[in-house]
Parts: sequence; C-alpha cells; structure tokens
Amino acid sequence: MGQTGRMALDEILARIRAAETSAGRPAGCVTLIAVSKLQPHPRIQAVLDAGHRVFGENYVQEAQGKWPAWRADFPDVKLHMIGPLQSNKARAAALLFDAIHSLDRPSLAQRLARLKDELGRQPELFVQVNTGAEPQKAGVLPKDADRFVADCRALGLELAGTMCIPPDDQDSTPHFRLLREITERNGLPGLSMGMSADFEQAIAEGATHVRVGNAIFGARS
Repeated sequence: MGQTGRMALDEILARIRAAETSAGRPAGCVTLIAVSKLQPHPRIQAVLDAGHRVFGENYVQEAQGKWPAWRADFPDVKLHMIGPLQSNKARAAALLFDAIHSLDRPSLAQRLARLKDELGRQPELFVQVNTGAEPQKAGVLPKDADRFVADCRALGLELAGTMCIPPDDQDSTPHFRLLREITERNGLPGLSMGMSADFEQAIAEGATHVRVGNAIFGARS
C-alpha cells in the first residue's frame, strides 16, 4: 500500500502529537477523524487493523453500505458525519453516526430535535460555520452563529462544538481564529477544524478534532 495505511497513519498521529506539544496543549487532546469517504475497502481495513477507530464519512448511503459490517468486527468504531446532511437523511444519520459535524440550518435542527425525542438519543452535534461566507458552501454565517446556537439549545439540542472548512485559496489561520472566538463565546467545548493541508495550524488555534483523508489513505480514485 506504499505510504497509505499504517505508515501514513503513524506519521499523521506523530505530527498531531508534535503540534499539540508545540501549542503547549496536553498530549492526546486532539481527535483524528480519518476521512474514509469513497476510499477502497482494503485501505480502510488497513487503518482499522492498525488500531484506529474514529472515521469520517460524507454520505449517509455510502456509510450505511459499509460500516455496519465493520462495526460487527470493530464495535468500538466511532463514525462522524462530516458532509452536508439532507433533512430526509437525518433519521438514518442519527441512527448510524456518533457525531454530526454539519448542523447548518434551522430545518435540520428542528428535525434532529424531533428525532432526539423519538429515538431517545442524539449524536454529538457540531454547528457548521461558513467562515468565508462562500455562497457554494454550507454553514451558518459568522454573524448568525450566536443566534443559531441559542435556537438549537432552545430546541433541546446539546451542542458539542463548531466546524468550519476555510476557503481553499486563503490562509486558514484567520478562519480558525474566528471559529474559536465563536465557539468560546458560546461556551462550547469542541472545535472541528483542520484537514490534510492545515491540521497543524488548526491545532495551534485550538482544534479538538481534525479531519484527515488523503494523507492517510492516499488519493481517491
């Protein structure tokens, strides 16, 4: 598998630990979400065999098709939904995922609140903030984030934190700082930010969860 799989996983974990140390943060305070969307099964199996248990998926249907079987063998796997979530897939997502990082609109919040009452459980929820105000991206605008957090709480939702995806053509650090300010102001513990190209910057700015795919698994076909 070349640099994918166990070797690449070990390298990313070592870089995360080094970034924690550089930032003066406790070892192990950052959770690595291995983004396994659209990856061939043997690559994911290799990362499971290497001992990693936290994975991220973008599509409910894809995750439904592959993770139940793996969870039978690896019951301690934690699945994070990191892609946009359609309201009509919310029930399936609430049943399958341990965390949803893409809570981004009132209608989805209302649907998840009803599901919490119906199912008696709720995944960890991260509010997605569109820090770059990009029209093609999901997420609440920074100016609307405080109100949205308050509205989610009024619905009875327990929020774990916030998430952002900075613009590709900009320095990520100001976006990470903006997200951290929103998160701290609202008394939330989690900061889901940083991907393959910028996770060390994210850790320096307080990330609690980083989402890394290609750097672990290799490029998707």
